[in-house]
Amino acid sequence: MPKILLVEDNEMNRDMLGRRLKRHGFDLCFAVDAPSGIAMAGTELPDLILMDIALGEMDGWEATRRIKSNPATAEIPIIALTAHALASDRDKSVEVGCADFDTKPVDLPRLLGKINACLGTAPGK
Repeated sequence: MPKILLVEDNEMNRDMLGRRLKRHGFDLCFAVDAPSGIAMAGTELPDLILMDIALGEMDGWEATRRIKSNPATAEIPIIALTAHALASDRDKSVEVGCADFDTKPVDLPRLLGKINACLGTAPGK
């Protein structure tokens, strides 16, 4: 069962998305801010990270940069999650090393497609 680290500071979003992903067979671990997300990426070594961008003092982009700069975690695919659907947000996510980008509120079938593509478990693979 693939392990996903969800880095999300909003408790309701963590709970709702976490429950939905668990129903689809994923093992979940959670971080409530960027520093704990960086630390957990190293200790949990998840198969994929879902990274909220608006996290407070340190945003998800900086957290992604730090995760990608660590050889132990550099290969973990990261999908940026944000309420902003601007092309510049998508571009910045790719620039810092995210494998993909998705908007909130989460469209679960679309997000599952992106997760499966990043994990190499998309239909036909």
